[in-house]
Amino acid sequence: MDEGSRVAERRRSEQLLERAKRERERAAAGGLWSRRDVAGRLAWSLFGIFSLTTLLAGLRSAFPRVLFLPPSSFKAGLPTDFAVGEVSEKFKKDYRVWIVREPDGFYALWAKCTHLGCTPRWLTTEQKFKCPCHGSGFYRSGINFEGPAPRPLERLKITVADDGQLVIDKSVKFLFEKGQWGNPGSFLKV
Repeated sequence: MDEGSRVAERRRSEQLLERAKRERERAAAGGLWSRRDVAGRLAWSLFGIFSLTTLLAGLRSAFPRVLFLPPSSFKAGLPTDFAVGEVSEKFKKDYRVWIVREPDGFYALWAKCTHLGCTPRWLTTEQKFKCPCHGSGFYRSGINFEGPAPRPLERLKITVADDGQLVIDKSVKFLFEKGQWGNPGSFLKV
């Protein structure tokens, strides 16, 4: 045997003796864990709790607690509540709808720009709807005349309920470019 292998053999035997000594001390101490064992188990426990919490949070986010969809139709009040020539913004915030009263009837416009879906503003002094996002302009009738909007605003179905109130149904839309503004429900004659 050469000198290097003797040194390696001596190290191995010293390591085995040291390991045996530690095991004897541990057995004499009644099998208690060392600080290294406690720290390791604590670290793995914390990692496991963190991983489980992250997994549960990810799964929970896939199932929202509340799914709120506003009703597709609503009552807007009596026809006498609206002045002739008025664009009512009473339902713009809650339902995103304008109700326009003409001398011969009513129509409801969906307050959503046909360009990218922003909510336009009604400018009373200029008698037009103006989109604040990209500058699309719409006449009071809903026809687009300026800006990048590719088509007019959509009209919504408007009818009269049994109690005489106006009913707006947002699930039924009438498109000008398809010639639907003349369809029943797109304009309510009074």
